[in-house]
Amino acid sequence: MARSRAVVVATVLAAAPVLVAGLLGWWFGEQRRAATATYRVIEVIDGDTIVVARDGRTDTVRILGVDTPETKHPTKGVECFGPEASAYTTRRLLGARVRLEDDVVHRDVYGRRLSYVYVDGRSFDDELVRRGFARFLVIQPNVRHARDLLRSELDARRHHRGLWGAC
Repeated sequence: MARSRAVVVATVLAAAPVLVAGLLGWWFGEQRRAATATYRVIEVIDGDTIVVARDGRTDTVRILGVDTPETKHPTKGVECFGPEASAYTTRRLLGARVRLEDDVVHRDVYGRRLSYVYVDGRSFDDELVRRGFARFLVIQPNVRHARDLLRSELDARRHHRGLWGAC
């Protein structure tokens, strides 16, 4: 009896590292797949809000780190450079494959997904700010790319790009 118990314990102890390694491999694989998953942009709501689709499901995404002038706000109306920002986002993203990067908080109070957006391997958030289509905006506690986006806004302001020259 003691001998068979010892065999069971030895077998369990020998199998445990294999099981743990397998689970870790699966988990890291899932993390990598999530980090490299791409979505198709099927609608542009305005300069900083898009609708994406993947595997037959859609999601509205509020682009993190940026705030474009309004085009459809019920009380603010159309703001200076809003139509240009919305048109740029439409030209650049509609129909494109994008990668989404989440930060600390994944959804806003409206249920929209909060994500940084990458197109052609580059940060679209930074592109909007750098070209003057958007202001830098922090939606706390999502601050992963705040310094880079702030630098881009300061550069756009200094060179009077986009809204910084028109408004």
